[in-house]
Amino acid sequence: MGKYKIFVDGSSGTTGLRIADRLAERDEFEILKISEADRKDVRARAAVINESDLSFLCLPDDAAREVMPLVREDVRILDTSTAHRTAPGWVYGLPELHGTRAALPAATRVAVPGCHATGFIAPVAPLVERGLIPKAAHLSVTSLTGYSGGGKKMIAEYEGERVNTALNAPRPYGLALHHKHLPEMTAVTGLDTAPNFVPIVADYYAGMETMIPLDLAALGITAQAVADTLADYYAGQAMIRVHPLGEGTDGGFLAANKLAGKDTLEIFCLPNPDGTQLQLISLFDNLGKGSSGTAVQCMNLMLGLEETKGLAR
Repeated sequence: MGKYKIFVDGSSGTTGLRIADRLAERDEFEILKISEADRKDVRARAAVINESDLSFLCLPDDAAREVMPLVREDVRILDTSTAHRTAPGWVYGLPELHGTRAALPAATRVAVPGCHATGFIAPVAPLVERGLIPKAAHLSVTSLTGYSGGGKKMIAEYEGERVNTALNAPRPYGLALHHKHLPEMTAVTGLDTAPNFVPIVADYYAGMETMIPLDLAALGITAQAVADTLADYYAGQAMIRVHPLGEGTDGGFLAANKLAGKDTLEIFCLPNPDGTQLQLISLFDNLGKGSSGTAVQCMNLMLGLEETKGLAR
């Protein structure tokens, strides 16, 4: 057969650029283009999408919602925005979750997970599914990201002439406990209540570290049971690795940019000395497994290609 026709709608943004760069290195694709004059014309964009076999939407939420009614049902869509992550009829594109990999080959509507959401869902969803964490649990999560997660404007702020000294320090945000990733974090894990979630942006380019403390005594579970459950759930996965209980840190430190440039995610299970508490940590690249890496992984599965082709491990 001929080459797959692929369109990246919004290829000038951080995620879109990263996806476009990945696709440019592969010869099985024909990349469709749109003129600068038509880039903000929804009907012109929809026309190019409808020419494609698969299109990535790397757009603001409203723009992603606006174009979808104009898209043919048989055109495969990977939406990297927040717009459709909990929408009916859309597959949540984290292939390692049970049932997702099998659903992707036939899917035409796939929502790529949010970066912070990925770091929370990857360790928590299996524990809720297996009954170690009850659906009624109230969890807390802190997630540290590099400034590339804020897009082109934030990158320019950090990499330009520093007039704002606040950029020199880590900056928690979403301080009112309201963040656009919360609906998917709740729905996909199966929790009844959204977690208390505080994201932090810091002065480094890429990398994400998501930290979830568990009160093991209150949950009535052991640290070993958590580690064993996650290791079993993700056994054989190419892009997610679970470290043995208490192992994997660098002398007690864990740099948030350690996996920058990779498309993998690593989970750490770090107990306190008496085993009554556990820190669950997801470490990954916010631009890799947190966005464009997962998008490419989903594309490969949707098109029947090798799942990890074009991914960095």
